Amino acid sequence: MHFVQAKGILSERNGMNLYRGCTHGCIYCDSRSACYHIDHLFEDIEVKANAIELLEQKLRSKRKPCMISTGSMTDPYIPLEEQIGNVRKAASLIHAYGFGFSVITKSNRVLRDLDLLRAINEKTKCVVQMTLTTYDEELCRKLEPNVSTTRERFEALQILHEAHIPTIVWLSPILPFINDTRENIEGILSYCIKAKVKGVLCFNMGMTLRQGNREYFYTQLDKLFPGMKERYIKTYKTQYVLSSPNNHQLMEIFHQTCERHHILHDTRKIFTYLAEFPFPKEPTQLTLF
Repeated sequence: MHFVQAKGILSERNGMNLYRGCTHGCIYCDSRSACYHIDHLFEDIEVKANAIELLEQKLRSKRKPCMISTGSMTDPYIPLEEQIGNVRKAASLIHAYGFGFSVITKSNRVLRDLDLLRAINEKTKCVVQMTLTTYDEELCRKLEPNVSTTRERFEALQILHEAHIPTIVWLSPILPFINDTRENIEGILSYCIKAKVKGVLCFNMGMTLRQGNREYFYTQLDKLFPGMKERYIKTYKTQYVLSSPNNHQLMEIFHQTCERHHILHDTRKIFTYLAEFPFPKEPTQLTLF
């Protein structure tokens, strides 16, 4: 890891990244893309040394509370978090200042902060978003080698539900010719049903590749699935969006299953829910009439 002094901490939409880079090793990671201008080794985590001070300044200066989110670029619960503790420090500030909190992760380390997440949710609103990609545990270890397995994430989702913390699952990415099967999608959705998640986000059955993450992905395919890189190049060439040949069938299964079990599956509605801050109702004045 290395430390930097950050100029800012919150984006226009109140998202933050406390770290840059990741050690989870997911072979498909979009954050490796050149467009994000990470000018250091991806596994050499950049720690924003002044992140907590910057966050407190921002929270103190905001006129109204809102939802603060983290995890869109770098999983906040990488192993380094156990040493640095910036996520917990940030969540403590968010709770103290009466803001809401939304976090995206693939790690059951999120349970370390269960007490704090519950406290935020009781006061305002807290949502934990968990990515589930592969139902098969052996395949999961290939695609996401240094992160909690899908089974461990499912168990974390169950614990979060028992703590009355709403959860959203990201069903992505689905890698063509690798995990784009009916068995995989139905398996992941069975976990979502059992864990009583509030919603499942899925844009389509496929993945994205661009400069930076394409090269890393293909290198990993050569190691893990010999011959698969050539199949990808022949099928998709240099496309950005790689839709599964089974996209239509699998999306139909996804929507029908979610609808049947009353799980949110409209992306627009889910993003609206994630952004909504539960402002207390204005007190109404009693009248004689």
